[in-house]
Amino acid sequence: MQTAVIVFPGSNCDRDVAVALTQATGRAPLMLWHRETEMPPLDLIVIPGGFSYGDYLRAGAMAAHSPVIREVTARAAHGVPILGICNGFQVLCEAGMLPGVLMRNAGLRFLCRDVWLRVDNTETAFTRGYRPGQVVRMPIAHNDGNYFADPATLDRLEADGRIAFRYCDAAGTVDEADNPNGSVRSIAGIVDDRGTVLGMMPHPERAADARLGGTDGRILFQSLLTVLA
Repeated sequence: MQTAVIVFPGSNCDRDVAVALTQATGRAPLMLWHRETEMPPLDLIVIPGGFSYGDYLRAGAMAAHSPVIREVTARAAHGVPILGICNGFQVLCEAGMLPGVLMRNAGLRFLCRDVWLRVDNTETAFTRGYRPGQVVRMPIAHNDGNYFADPATLDRLEADGRIAFRYCDAAGTVDEADNPNGSVRSIAGIVDDRGTVLGMMPHPERAADARLGGTDGRILFQSLLTVLA
């Protein structure tokens, strides 16, 4: 299983993802600089968290036009799984690979803490290791994590089961009190219409080792291994 992590100027979670992938697959991922225009055959591409291009202009907007994204888009069209975490989620939306946008947090403050998530779709390569409705805990660290889309798009996401994760409380109840950033319908992660592109704001790679406080994120990487290996 060959994986790759895309690295932009300002990426700061690329090594964390590389460690999680290495632990899950037994093989280190390729680290691909954003100027690359060609890639070898790959089983998975990860766009990590961070602040690509310093979040100038708009979070993820400049990275979405990097040369490497053209190839990522082409691979996604051929069914290669793409995982975008935090800034990676922003990049996927800015590149048009996922619908909606990530706006400034409702409280206008950077957030860095653990949150509870409810797994609402377990039919993807990323989530099939979880139980339907399972409540998991993962860290967030973002300034622009407020997911927004128009009502028609949101209704399609709901109807097609494309909402992978929602913010919730420890019992799995979804309400505004446990929505850290104001995301519409408490959305924390969505997939594309084929279920092969996942964008999520929480960081599974930071919850993939018991020494870091939890292993709920490890299940995501193990899920990919069982499907792609």
